[in-house]
Amino acid sequence: MSAMRLGKALGITTASVAVALALCAAAKPPLALAQAAPGLWEVTGVPGAKVIRQCLGDVIALAQFEHRSENCERHVIRDGPSSTVVDYSCPGGGFGRTELGVITPRSLRIDTQGISGDLPFHYVAQARRVGDCATHQTASRH
Repeated sequence: MSAMRLGKALGITTASVAVALALCAAAKPPLALAQAAPGLWEVTGVPGAKVIRQCLGDVIALAQFEHRSENCERHVIRDGPSSTVVDYSCPGGGFGRTELGVITPRSLRIDTQGISGDLPFHYVAQARRVGDCATHQTASRH
């Protein structure tokens, strides 16, 4: 194999490994939330609502609970063994910052604030994993 061909092959291999490592890093859940499992979660303490049940494939979705029906972009700002802070922004102009505190692997504290519907919000809610999702159930949007 010529030196040029070898260089190209090594470049392609190196790029492929870099992409694979980046994808693995992106798929890794935040440290604190790695303790909590996907499933059916009950959220209480949301203003104007009694109990909200939501099937979650990824627990970090609780970070944008105020905008749960929107496709928002999330960024982990701080991650530790017992809490994760997430900033997010949504296409419609809503945004927020949420601290998800792990009380136990089945119980989380959601301290969230931001702008929703052109108005500020701030509340602290409690999320509790209550079981697995039904096979046909999707995330409920209330």
